[in-house]
Amino acid sequence: MVARVFPSILIALDCAAAAVYAAHGDVRRCIYWAAAATLTATVTF
Repeated sequence: MVARVFPSILIALDCAAAAVYAAHGDVRRCIYWAAAATLTATVTF
């Protein structure tokens, strides 16, 4: 369980970055960060 703390923080930060880019209308970077969060979650869990 402790081994999943860092990846969970990374997923949260990736989602936050995607939200910021979405709020600014930058769809390409939003998709990039959402995909990064998805990939990290897939590998971790």
